[in-house]
Amino acid sequence: MTLALHYALRSDVGLLREGNEDSAYAGPHLLAIADGMGGHAAGEVASAVAIAAIVPLDKQGLQDSDAMLGALATAVAKANSTLHEMSVADPSVEGMGTTLTALLWAGAEVAVCHIGDSRAYLLRDNDLYQITRDHTLIQSLVDEGRLTPEAAANHPQRSLIMRALQSSTEAEPDLSMHEAMLGDRYLLCSDGLTDVVTDQSVHTTLVNIADPDKAVRDLIDQAIANGGPDNITCIVADVVDTGTGPVSDASVLAGAAANGDGRPRTRPSGNTIVRGRHKSNGTVTLAGQPGEPGEDDQPADGQGGQDDDADGPEASRRRWPLVTTVLVVLLLLVIGGGYWGWRATQSQYYVATGGSQVIIYRGINESVGPLKLSHVFRRTGIPVAHVTTTDRQDLPTSPGSLAAAEQTVQNIKRHYTCQVATTAVAKWTATKASLMAQQRAVKNKNKKKHTSQIKIPPKPSVPAFCGQAAS
Repeated sequence: MTLALHYALRSDVGLLREGNEDSAYAGPHLLAIADGMGGHAAGEVASAVAIAAIVPLDKQGLQDSDAMLGALATAVAKANSTLHEMSVADPSVEGMGTTLTALLWAGAEVAVCHIGDSRAYLLRDNDLYQITRDHTLIQSLVDEGRLTPEAAANHPQRSLIMRALQSSTEAEPDLSMHEAMLGDRYLLCSDGLTDVVTDQSVHTTLVNIADPDKAVRDLIDQAIANGGPDNITCIVADVVDTGTGPVSDASVLAGAAANGDGRPRTRPSGNTIVRGRHKSNGTVTLAGQPGEPGEDDQPADGQGGQDDDADGPEASRRRWPLVTTVLVVLLLLVIGGGYWGWRATQSQYYVATGGSQVIIYRGINESVGPLKLSHVFRRTGIPVAHVTTTDRQDLPTSPGSLAAAEQTVQNIKRHYTCQVATTAVAKWTATKASLMAQQRAVKNKNKKKHTSQIKIPPKPSVPAFCGQAAS
């Protein structure tokens, strides 16, 4: 038995975008999706560059897992370098970035490469698994147990990406190996799908619709029905036996990568549908001959000699009014400012009591809704009972440097030590006076007899840093 793929690819600009910043590729040994980072310069260029760097791996015939993972890492590094060179040559695109999720196949072995918040899912035995982890701020809070998955699903900052393929930073993709089985179904998608369509709905579609073409179409139709606020790109691929199942052997580009120049193109009819060897709007078939479009497919570019936007089913979609666009830009600025503000808080530290001990926290002692702007940096092990009354009044301290927080903890330790020493000296002084009084009384009573001296315990030591406090 030889395993192969039967896949379908579709990309849609959505209801609110004017161009497609997603790029995608589907080939016999490689599936990949890149989502140009919204709000950044030339996101569509970044996604096209990422796909262009990884496409050659489809033809290399890699078999060894180390070679597959190494090739993916090299391709990502190459894309990262290209983006950097482009930003140096053209400052107007500085800061452009993209996500990238790719699966490289060799029989049953699958090398997974992932950075950002596009996703890869596996449907096996009717159970759906997400095999990639979002590199977002909200996902990190879920991982730390500070936010529930239910709250994260609708959080306004769920799209703030912590790791991506950018021109200004080193790329750090997740790389792993996975074993495929006959009958598996894989879904790769941009967040234009997962932001508005639940995992439960995705699961239902993948289970109930056997044909990859129809499954892809249904998923994107669901995203459109739920508002379609972003570009939507999906690949559904079934693992089949070459002897019994239909096998896809065309190599297809979609979205911004299909334009050649990496720039966005306005959707002629709105949808990109790829079925085996077929090509349709917004796609470029790289291998094989395009077949005849099915009854549900759109005609290929240039056919009919008319502007498809004039009377296609997407003609009713309206572009945002200027005011709405301005409001969205402002919202993005606010969210971006909030993110960088949060990052700035992470250079500050403060000291407070937590439970039964003193703790150094990183951040500031504030919350924004359910999001707390600090987390435990170090538990000092100092019991709350060892904090003097004066020190307790000063907790929590104002946010400052880590050195200042460490000094506060040191002062708390010293103040407690001095308090204990002061108490011990005071007790010793009282004991000494009492013993000496007893000694004098005994001597006066027995003037002609020898009386033994009452031993006085040594004076407790006082640390030098206590100064005169315990002398």
